[in-house]
Amino acid sequence: MTHSLAIAMERGLQSCDECGLLSRPLTSDDEAQCPRCGEEVHFRKPQCFQRTWAFLIAAAICYVPANMLPVLTTTTAAGRTSDTILEGVVLLWSPTGWPLSLIVLVASVMIPSAKILALAYLLFTVQRRSIRNNEQRTRLYRTVEIIGRWSMVDVFVDTFTASLVQLQPLMAVEPASGLFFFAAVVVFTMLAVESFDPRLIWDAALPIEVRHA
Repeated sequence: MTHSLAIAMERGLQSCDECGLLSRPLTSDDEAQCPRCGEEVHFRKPQCFQRTWAFLIAAAICYVPANMLPVLTTTTAAGRTSDTILEGVVLLWSPTGWPLSLIVLVASVMIPSAKILALAYLLFTVQRRSIRNNEQRTRLYRTVEIIGRWSMVDVFVDTFTASLVQLQPLMAVEPASGLFFFAAVVVFTMLAVESFDPRLIWDAALPIEVRHA
C-alpha cells in the first residue's frame, strides 16, 4: 500500500473524497476540481491538523457539561425533576428496560469518549510520524467514522420523549441544557473525523522528497 501511494504522489494523482475518482489535476496548483463530480480535490486535506485539533478540543470541552448538566427536565404535579445522562441510564435500568439503558450508556457515554481518545491518538501518532501499526490505525479511523453517527441516538431519544410526553397540566417533558452540549459534542467529533486525512497515517513511511512533492 505504501508503494502504490508513493507512485500516486510521484505521478501527481489526486483522489476525490466524494466519488473516489483518482485523477491528474489539469493545473499545477495543489487545488483542482474532480473531473467527474466537480468537487475540489487536494493531495492532502488543507490545514488538517489545525482543523481536527480545533474540533476535537471543542468536543472535549463540551463533553464535560454534557455529562454534568441535566439533559431532560420532567414537570409533574409533584414538582420538577432533572436528570443527567448517567441518571437516565440508572432510571431506565429495569428487567424490561435494560436494553435501552445499555444503548444509551454505550451511545451517549462510551462512544463519544472513545471517539475523542481515538482521534487524539491518531493525531498524536501522525504528528510524531510513527510508522508502526499503520493498518490498525487506518482500521481505527474507519471504525470511528462508521460508528460515530450512532452517538446521536440519545439526542433523538430525548427529543422524541419531549415531543410525545406532553400531558399538561399533569406532565410535561422538555430538553435541558446538557442535551445541547451533548449535541455539540456529536457535531464537533463528526467534523473532526471529516477534517482528518487518513492518508497522513502512511505518509511517514514515504521518502521525504515524495512526502513534500
